[in-house]
Amino acid sequence: MQESWNRYLRLGIVHCMAFPEVMKGEGPYADTIRKIAEDEFFTAIEVSWAHDPAERLAAAAVLRESHLAVGFAAQPALLATKGDLNALDESARERAVTFVEGCIDQAAALGAKRVAVVSGPYPGAADEAKATTRFVASLMELSAYARQRGMAITLETFDRTIEKKCLAGPTPLCVEISEAVRREYPEFGLMLDLSHLPLLGERTRDALVAARAHLVHAHIGNCVMGDPKHVAYGDQHPRFGIAGGENDTPEVLEYLRVLFEIGFLGSTAHLPFLSFEVKPLPGEDTAAVIAGTKRVFADAWAQL
Repeated sequence: MQESWNRYLRLGIVHCMAFPEVMKGEGPYADTIRKIAEDEFFTAIEVSWAHDPAERLAAAAVLRESHLAVGFAAQPALLATKGDLNALDESARERAVTFVEGCIDQAAALGAKRVAVVSGPYPGAADEAKATTRFVASLMELSAYARQRGMAITLETFDRTIEKKCLAGPTPLCVEISEAVRREYPEFGLMLDLSHLPLLGERTRDALVAARAHLVHAHIGNCVMGDPKHVAYGDQHPRFGIAGGENDTPEVLEYLRVLFEIGFLGSTAHLPFLSFEVKPLPGEDTAAVIAGTKRVFADAWAQL
């Protein structure tokens, strides 16, 4: 495909994965956002939490200046604090909802239009239905809170058995959850990540087709699942081309093709987020990993 991808999508990157030193809400938040803002390859960025109000103010200024579309990733914050939006204990569930409401407030100040969340742990088959009901209740509350601020909630699907071990989870269940929330909040939607599909044991085409009516956001990443002793085993988002990895240029190409086939990509009236989620391993250089990721995307796009 010779046309520029900018005609069809907002190409982004998950900031706290590319710069893992800010993953826990600390570190050089604004300065590392500036590095992405200075790279004209990107038209979007996904940021996460920051504890320091001064860092958030500085980051907001950079984002306004850079003309980047902004998304907010609450998943790292929920995972770091063990927030459980499907907790069977009501007080724990309410604490998680209140925490994400704080993330929504941060997201609004940074100019984001969507806030992505992750479910809590899978409680086992006996409590799955009850936990799912609790999770839908949390998503409804958060959608109401976000709507009042001109924003919407996105649910990202995660693995059930490898590392994160989340309730949501398999794509069919996430579609059911989305159907329930969308009855009242049609702006709600799902995010699928190329790196999570192997961990879920799902084929790219099957997952994307199943989620097509609910898909509002997509991630491109890699994972390692064949060797538990591998440094990047599980949901670690290593660079493309790493030995033992599941995804490289051919898998990115297939992902893009199916995203066009299901209509997620293709319209020039609405430009959805499509973001890289890659993390340098210890000893690797962030700039080199990002550059390699960009090359993989450009190579795949050229083959469309």
